[in-house]
Amino acid sequence: MGWSLPWVSSANTDFSFDFGASYPEEQVRGWDLEPGRLPPIVAHNAAATGTDVPGYLSESPAVSVFTLQDGVVYQTYAATARGVEFLMGYYPILDRAPKGRDEGAAFQTWIRRHDEYA
Repeated sequence: MGWSLPWVSSANTDFSFDFGASYPEEQVRGWDLEPGRLPPIVAHNAAATGTDVPGYLSESPAVSVFTLQDGVVYQTYAATARGVEFLMGYYPILDRAPKGRDEGAAFQTWIRRHDEYA
């Protein structure tokens, strides 16, 4: 696209753990993960991504923005969980529709891949 914006990744670093977006699976397995205490979307997404609930919860979506000024790096913005929805193009569209996401009690379990609708 011709952008000169430098995109970087935290892959193969401890940044996501330090930031609180990733957790060791052993730590997650120590959390209270009794069925019924988590929204149904958690088990749904875990199965859809080929892992179990602790494996799924060990990685969270996150975004960070930094700037470099006078040789010093500053973090200017950070968000996790629902705070990263601005990166998902369909949510802002649905949020402006008359019924919004119309999730009700389904909380995101209504989302399907294009070939999973009846």
